[in-house]
Amino acid sequence: MSLYTPPPDKSVTLRALLLGAIADGASRVENPLFCADTEAALGCLEALGVRFCRDRNALLMEGRGLHGLERPAGPLDAGESAALARMLAGLMAGQAFPSSITGRGTLLKRPMAPAAEALKKLGARITSAGGLLPLSVRPARLGGARIAGTTSAQVKSALLLAGLYARGPVEIKEKRPTRDHTERLLALMGARLTSAPGKVRLEPGPLTARPLAVPGDISAAAPFIAAALLSGVTLRVSGCGLNPLRLGFVDALRRMGARIELRPAAAFPEPAGEILVLPSRLRGVRVVPAEVPSMIDEVPLLAVLAASASGSTVIGGLQALRTKESDRVKSTLALLGALGAQASFRNGALRVAGAKGFSARGPAETFSDHRIAMAAAAAAAACPGLEIKNPGCVDKSYPGFWEDFRKVFG
Repeated sequence: MSLYTPPPDKSVTLRALLLGAIADGASRVENPLFCADTEAALGCLEALGVRFCRDRNALLMEGRGLHGLERPAGPLDAGESAALARMLAGLMAGQAFPSSITGRGTLLKRPMAPAAEALKKLGARITSAGGLLPLSVRPARLGGARIAGTTSAQVKSALLLAGLYARGPVEIKEKRPTRDHTERLLALMGARLTSAPGKVRLEPGPLTARPLAVPGDISAAAPFIAAALLSGVTLRVSGCGLNPLRLGFVDALRRMGARIELRPAAAFPEPAGEILVLPSRLRGVRVVPAEVPSMIDEVPLLAVLAASASGSTVIGGLQALRTKESDRVKSTLALLGALGAQASFRNGALRVAGAKGFSARGPAETFSDHRIAMAAAAAAAACPGLEIKNPGCVDKSYPGFWEDFRKVFG
């Protein structure tokens, strides 16, 4: 049996940093993830007057309260993190001073208009350059609102951050339920909030700092789960987040015939525990659009596994993948092509024909996308001769990925 412990969850870490910065009191974040995206968040918070220090495997922050942030001397640099840029827009919308948000690399091409337009429904004053970064945010009196049809956890989180500063409650109804890390952390910090899958209502008001232990990242564990299934290895994943709204990948694999056991050990604020992966024979399945938000980061991995399964697989509702670090529809198709697999994309759905095995038809191009690089790593477990271009792009979210992968799979 192979053993693996994933790195801390990036989504939870980012939200813990932003909420801790505006809470009353000192926060201790145990087991935070330190990567390019979270370092960018710390840089932005430092520019806003937040002080923090690192203590072994923890981060100590002195919260400034809702109205204690300072006007930054220059633009807030979100690095290449779209999640950070969009959530910062929500946070800055409620401040009494103007600000601007920018970024670098691929982030400058990623859409910001959905977050900006949603925040404007609360009265936010945000302008952008053609719907892209930089964003300019001016002080505004935010009001409560009922907002329906959101499709992004990042947009939802931006609305909730802004809602803390509103003059009335903010109610959000999603088109499909998305990850609820922000709601869970708000509840931990005493926010007046009620939530259910796909719905949340937040009353404005202060937060109280609370200690938090960040669980392992299920998205970081996913390539290891995929590689174990492809290579027939029994794998035990420990200390992993088991948030139900992040388990779409595992649920789809189980429908494909994967023998995967979940062993919960903690429930609040984030479910966590062990995952046991046993050798399995996979078969093709159909994934409907409503399932995609809970596996949005793992679609390339699911496509690789589908290419090794018996029968064909159809994954619908993939339009959102076209505006990630790469056009993940095109980059996934390119990866499958490098493996000799047959696949096509039409009407928002990816169709993958199952096969008996992989054969390298050329190098796997990552398109500087960390999720594609990780999917290629998993594929290499069943296709040892596969060459992966620009493997270092995984540092964006998982700096130690290749070292950990070699430890588990040799």
